[in-house]
Amino acid sequence: QVQLQESGPGLVKPSQTLSLTCTVSGASITTAFYYWSWIRQSPGKGLEWLGAIAYSGSTYYGPSLKSRTSIARDTSKNQFTLQLSSVTPEDTAVYYCARDRAVFTTTPEYWGQGTQVTVSS
Repeated sequence: QVQLQESGPGLVKPSQTLSLTCTVSGASITTAFYYWSWIRQSPGKGLEWLGAIAYSGSTYYGPSLKSRTSIARDTSKNQFTLQLSSVTPEDTAVYYCARDRAVFTTTPEYWGQGTQVTVSS
């Protein structure tokens, strides 16, 4: 059974960088042909796909936040990370990590439980 668990600060100040880690168990993040994604849901809004890192290490980003988003991985720890720079209160959301067989989708096979991130001074 694939399990994903998000971790990171629940409160970030405006203009700072949001950093989250997803720890994966039950599967290797280097196994073909899966994509390891970050998705968020802001209050009153739908799901937004932020980006993904592929089994190969290639990265993909959603167009709206591409300039502020960075996704990386640590294969020794079977983890992948999200960094979102220059955050504003509009970045307040529940952030999910997930595993999928494609990019630019919000219907992955497996989800983490999600972690609330609030941007506030």
